Amino acid sequence: MTIQIEYEAARDWNLAYEPLIRTVVRAALDYEKCPYEAEVNVLLTDNESIRELNRQFRGLDRETDVLSFPMGDFETPSDFERLEEHAEDYFNPESGELLLGDIVISVDKVDEQAEKYGHSRERELAFLVAHSMLHLCGYDHMEEDERLVMEKKQEEILASEGFLRDEKE
Repeated sequence: MTIQIEYEAARDWNLAYEPLIRTVVRAALDYEKCPYEAEVNVLLTDNESIRELNRQFRGLDRETDVLSFPMGDFETPSDFERLEEHAEDYFNPESGELLLGDIVISVDKVDEQAEKYGHSRERELAFLVAHSMLHLCGYDHMEEDERLVMEKKQEEILASEGFLRDEKE
């Protein structure tokens, strides 16, 4: 499995983010029963940069906590078999890994939201990675039933790795 992690925020961030990100990416793929080794790219940036990406790719001129750029064209979430039928589009020819996509996270938002929701920065980062991994696997939350499915899956992925919500949340 290839999990590329880049840090490009302007400030130092005192958080052991790499092992956490790797753990949650693997947990999400195990939870979704991905039968392949996969490639995921994660970029940690700041509010200014993620705002520009949000404007450029989504037409929304505002900061956000996370952006997901899935490579797979899922008709049904986590239907990895369908992607295999179009291997030339979805698999790295050199490594044979499934190209899942890119995740961009604002470290500023991680800090802000952890404080706002009263939990650790680690828990907030883990939540955003799990959420984004579900997007890379074809899930969305535009409709209420989709949102409920994603929320349940996120919580189960996080619980499997010990990222539990505090009682006050």
